[in-house]
Amino acid sequence: MTAPLRVGNASGFYGDRFDAVREMLTGGPLDVLTGDYLAELTMLILGRSRLKDPGRGYATTFLRQLEEGLGLAHERGVKIVTNAGGLNPAGLADAVRALAEKVGVPVRVAHVEGDSLPVPDGFLTANAYLGGAGIAACLRAGADVVVTGRVTDAALVTGPAAAHFGWGPEDHDALAGAVVAGHVLECGTQATGGNYSFFRGHDVRRPGFPVAEIHADGTSVITKHDGTGGVVDLGTVTAQLLYETGGARYAGPDVTARLDTVRLAADGPDRVRISGVKGEAPPPTLKAGLTRLGGWRNEVVFVLTGLDIDAKAQLVRDQIADAFDRAGRQPDEVRWELSRTDRADAPTEETASALLRLVVRDQDPDAVGRALSGAAIELALGSYPGFHVTAPPGKGAPYGVFEARYVPAGDVEQVAVLPDGRREAQEPAARTQALAEVEQPPLPAPLDAGPTRNAPLGLVAGARSGDKGGDANIGVWVRSDAAWRWLAHELTVERLRELLPETAGLTVVRHVLPNLRALNFTVHGLLGEGVAAQHRFDPQAKAVGEWLRSRRLDIPEQLLESADAPEVHA
Repeated sequence: MTAPLRVGNASGFYGDRFDAVREMLTGGPLDVLTGDYLAELTMLILGRSRLKDPGRGYATTFLRQLEEGLGLAHERGVKIVTNAGGLNPAGLADAVRALAEKVGVPVRVAHVEGDSLPVPDGFLTANAYLGGAGIAACLRAGADVVVTGRVTDAALVTGPAAAHFGWGPEDHDALAGAVVAGHVLECGTQATGGNYSFFRGHDVRRPGFPVAEIHADGTSVITKHDGTGGVVDLGTVTAQLLYETGGARYAGPDVTARLDTVRLAADGPDRVRISGVKGEAPPPTLKAGLTRLGGWRNEVVFVLTGLDIDAKAQLVRDQIADAFDRAGRQPDEVRWELSRTDRADAPTEETASALLRLVVRDQDPDAVGRALSGAAIELALGSYPGFHVTAPPGKGAPYGVFEARYVPAGDVEQVAVLPDGRREAQEPAARTQALAEVEQPPLPAPLDAGPTRNAPLGLVAGARSGDKGGDANIGVWVRSDAAWRWLAHELTVERLRELLPETAGLTVVRHVLPNLRALNFTVHGLLGEGVAAQHRFDPQAKAVGEWLRSRRLDIPEQLLESADAPEVHA
């Protein structure tokens, strides 16, 4: 029987825990160590970096981590696969070779390119999301380190798995299993108790990074190194499976994984087995991400203390509007948000204070710079009592916009640049299948609720939310069959709109995933032009799920009484 391929993760974003590479290489056995450094916002950051220095455009943190990690990986026979190449994978590959020579470690370096697309006028970057075929080719050619640009997050796992087990492009079920494992790993410690709704049941002060033990049939076990913090259980894996996904079909360049077929089972302490994943041919198109500078933004936060909070807020709104009128124009977009963080008869000044946030945007930097700073600061001695701000407004800053488009897969040539310099073009999938919504599965029989009590949803349900461009997704799951019978019927789109009034007027789509006892909601347009545009208070929708969990509704008492019972999957 073929031994499983042990794939670890040491980075979920550009800026993740610096010493994770060393911890993963020294903490336990591994075959492959991956690092995900790219997000939608990161591509914009790297694009601006490349404008300043055409030789950059990659995640420089990765190089610093390799100063020690390269030798450790070589000693332990661990392959390193990362998308830290960003906009310049060839440049990072050269830098890794130079580092290897400097530290005296003989490593074979390869990279994958082809994701870079022609950049339309007005845009800064344009990159297609590639699959794992180029990574697999590099590893089959003997690479010790593989650097890529924009690939799907799961490709960092599908590539090594395909190379190790000899999977071909038609091995859809096995590839889909690796995609699911890769999706669990991609955000690092979110799979081991980080950002987890039921965090109070575990010590998650310093969660370890996750490991997937992948088998030849695509099944896997999610775990972590012995002795590291955090936890791997059915809840942490379910939460990450729902993160930034939509419907039952999870499409990628290698395969479309059917999330409605995923089955989870406890496999011992800090071990969760993933099985049953079915795969379908990938779609005929690749997702492409484009970034551009959207304009200029600025903000100021006014502190309102004590009595008459609403009247104080209205006064400063009127004064700012008047200042803009006298200046002859106001910014294209002016947004006010009053956060009532104050308490009556508060024991400290801070807890007696509310925050009034003003955000402005415009194509003209002067309209959000001098116009705003002058209007705000000139109010210092002539506005509401107790006037002060958290920080004086500056000159304003550029903000970015991310756009998703789709391009024919055949128009994008993925190339593996092997350790010996040979270039090996990767063929797109010969068989494709256009995406279509799956038929909604039947709901379980409704729960005979009995007596109910008005309580927060989060007493019985977990949630995880995130962003995809301007859309937000909210995954909600429960830990028992009885709770699922209630949730599936109670948390409709209409009920979600009632609980989250910010979704009013937006398109909300509900997806049902019975195997996970989960609902996944996509809220279209909640985030405006995406995270880089900082459209709302929580620009990546990270806490929308926790907001939902805090909302109250009538919950069957039998579920509240069993809320602390251990989770069991059939």
